[in-house]
Amino acid sequence: MDRTVVLITGCSSGIGLHLALRLASDPSRSFKVYATLRDLGTQGPLWEAARSRGCPPGSLETLQLDVRDADSVAAARARVTEGRVDVLVCNAGRGLLGPLEAHAAGAVESVLDVNVAGTVRTLQAFLPDMKRRGSGRILVTGSMGGLMGLPFNAVYCASKFAIEGLCESLAVLLTPFGVHVSLIECGPVRTAFLEKLEGVPGGVLDGADAKTRHLFSSYRRHSEQIFREAAQDPEEVTEVFLTALRAPRPALRYFSTERFLPLAHLRLADSSGRSYVAAMHRAVFADEPAQEEAAAAGPHRPAPRAPPAAPQ
Repeated sequence: MDRTVVLITGCSSGIGLHLALRLASDPSRSFKVYATLRDLGTQGPLWEAARSRGCPPGSLETLQLDVRDADSVAAARARVTEGRVDVLVCNAGRGLLGPLEAHAAGAVESVLDVNVAGTVRTLQAFLPDMKRRGSGRILVTGSMGGLMGLPFNAVYCASKFAIEGLCESLAVLLTPFGVHVSLIECGPVRTAFLEKLEGVPGGVLDGADAKTRHLFSSYRRHSEQIFREAAQDPEEVTEVFLTALRAPRPALRYFSTERFLPLAHLRLADSSGRSYVAAMHRAVFADEPAQEEAAAAGPHRPAPRAPPAAPQ
C-alpha cells in the first residue's frame, strides 16, 4: 500500500519538528515525511529525536526549503521522490513583538514575507498537482492572532489575519477538486517561537513614549502568566493536526484549545468591535483603566475569561 506523502515546512523546532516525528513514528507506518528546514545545519535535533523515537528507516527525510525563495520551494518539490505530495503542512512562521512605531522596516517585511508571501509561494508550488490529481490535504498552522487583534502584535496579527482570508478563500474554491484546506488554530505553545521573534524589544523601546513602555510591561507580565497557566505542549497540538489529516470530511478550522473562543465569539457578536476592544483591554491590562471604557463597551456583557493574549 502506498504511504501518505507529507511535506512540512518549518521543522527545525516546535510544532513542525514534533509533527514530523509524530507522523514518521506512527505505528501504522503509513506516512512518508519530508521535513523541510530553511537551514539544514539545524537538522541535528530532529534526527536525534527521530533516533530516540525509533522512526523506521525511510519514514523521514529532510529537505532544504526556504519559503522566502520560490526557487528553493521548487527545488524541494523536485526532490520528493514519489512525485507527489498528499498532505502539505504550511508551518513556517515568524513573530514580531512590540510597539508598531518601534519596528524596523526590515523586520516588518521579514514577517510578512515568511508568514504571508512564503505561504503563498509554497501553495503555488504544490497546489497545481493536487488539483490535477483531484486529491490533497493542506494544513496551515493558524493562530488566535489571526482571529483577533492582540496588543503589541499588530504586524504578526496582520500576517495571520491574511492567512485566514487566504485559506478560507481557497477552501471555498477547492472543494470540487477534492482538495481540502484546514487551519489549525493554536494558542500559546511551548516552543522556541518566542526566541525567534523578529526585532525583539530591547533598546528599541527607549524610543517609545513612557505610557507605551508602561503598557508593554503590563502586557509582558500578562503574557508570561498566560504561558505559565495555559501553554500547550507541542505533542498535544500535533494530535489536532492528526485529527484534521484523518478526517473524512475535513473542517476549515480546528482549535488546539477553546480557552480564547469566548473573545472570538464576542468579536463576532458585536459587529461594531466596541465590546471586543473593551474586553481585550480588560483582559490584558487589568490594572490599567481604559479611557471611556464603560462607554466603549456598549450594552453590558459578561466579561469572558481572559484569553492567552500572546501569539503561538
